[in-house]
Amino acid sequence: MKKNNTKKATRHHYLAIGICTLPALFYLYEFILQVSPSIITQELSNDFSITTASLGFMAAAYYYAYTLMQIPAGILYDRFGPRRLLTSAIICCALGAFLFANTSMIAVATLGRFLMGFGSAFSFVGTLLLVSRWFPPARFAFIAGLVEMMSCVGAIVGTASLSKIIAHWDWRIIMTDLALIGITLALLVAIIVRDAPADMTKLINTKKKSLHNFYEVCRNNQTWFTALYSFFVWAPITAFAALWGIPFLSAAHNISTMEAAKACTMIWIAIGIGCPLLGWWSDKVGQRCLPLRIVAILGLLALSILIYSPYLSPFMLYSLLFIFGLAASGQSLAFGVVKDNNQIHAVGTAIGINNMATVAGGALFQPLIGLLLHWASPYGSLHNPAAYRIAFLPLPICYLSAWIMSRFFIRETHCLQQ
Repeated sequence: MKKNNTKKATRHHYLAIGICTLPALFYLYEFILQVSPSIITQELSNDFSITTASLGFMAAAYYYAYTLMQIPAGILYDRFGPRRLLTSAIICCALGAFLFANTSMIAVATLGRFLMGFGSAFSFVGTLLLVSRWFPPARFAFIAGLVEMMSCVGAIVGTASLSKIIAHWDWRIIMTDLALIGITLALLVAIIVRDAPADMTKLINTKKKSLHNFYEVCRNNQTWFTALYSFFVWAPITAFAALWGIPFLSAAHNISTMEAAKACTMIWIAIGIGCPLLGWWSDKVGQRCLPLRIVAILGLLALSILIYSPYLSPFMLYSLLFIFGLAASGQSLAFGVVKDNNQIHAVGTAIGINNMATVAGGALFQPLIGLLLHWASPYGSLHNPAAYRIAFLPLPICYLSAWIMSRFFIRETHCLQQ
C-alpha cells in the first residue's frame, strides 16, 4: 500500500511539473514581447516617424491592456479554469505580434501592442493559480520565484539576444516569427494542461462564486497594501529595464545599444536569481516583511547611484544593475503574502489584483518618462543624459515608498494562511 502511495505521489509530482511548465513558458514568451521595444526604439522611431512621447505611449499600450485585465483575468480563472483561458490568451498575443510586425500605421501597431498586453495579462496569474493547485502550499513562494525566473530568461532573450539578431535581421521578420512560436505554444497548452487535480476539482467547483470571491478579496486591506508594495517595487523595472534604460545607458556611458543591452541583462539575471532565493529565504526564516524591507532599501540605494552618479566603472555599472534586479525580486515574494492573506478558492482573484498593481507601473511610468524626456530635452532627443536624470526622478522614490509599505502597513503572515 505504501509503495502504491509513493508511486502515486511521484506520478502526481511529474504531472504537476509538466502542467505548470507550459504556462511558465508562456510567461517567458510574453516577457520577450513585453521588452522587445527597448531594443528597437530607434527603428520604431524611424519607421513610424514618431517622437519619444508617442513612442512611450505606443509601447505602453501593452501595459494598459495588461493592467486593465488583471482583475478580470483572476475572476475568470476562478470561474472557468486555466486551460481554455491560457490557450486563448496565447493566441491573442500571437495575433498582436503579427499585427505589430506587419503594419506601417501607428494606430495598428499600437493595437498590436494592446493585444499582446491583453493576452499576456493571463500568463502569470494562470501559472501561479496552477502552482497553487498542483503543488503543496509550503513550496508556493519558492516555486513562484522559479516562475519569475522564467520571465527573466524571457527578458534576457528579449534584450541581449534580440539585440544581436536585430543587427542582422529586420525587426518585422523577428516579430512575425514570434507570432508563429505563440501559435505552437497555444496548441501544446490546449493538449497537455489540466485545470486541477481530481481531488481538488470538486472543492473548486463548489466555490465558483466569482463576485463573492472578488468582494471577499477586496474587503481585505492587506490585499491593497501588498498591491501597493508590488507597484512601487516593480514600476522602476517596467520603466527602466523594459524601455528607457538601454538608451539611457548608451547615452550616459557612450556605449552601443548592444553593449547597453548586455549590461541590462544583469537586471534580469539578478531577478532570476533573487526571486527563488528570496522565496526560499522567506520560507526558511518564516517571515515575509523583513525580506520585503531589505530589498526596498537595496533598490533605493542602487538606483539612486546608477542614475545620478556622473561616472561609473564597468564593474560598478554591472554591480548596481545586479543589485537593482535583486531589489525588484520583492514583487515575487509579495504574491506569497497576498496568497497567505486570502482563501484558496479566491487565490486567482487575489493574484490578479496584485499582478495588476505590479504591471501598472508600465502603463504609468513608460509614457510619463517619455513625456518628461520630451520636456527636458530639446526635440525629444534619445541621447541627452541630463534629460534622463530628470525624467528618472520618480524611480528611486518608488523604492522609498515600497519600504514604507512593508515597514508600516503590510502584516507579517509568518508564511501561514491567515
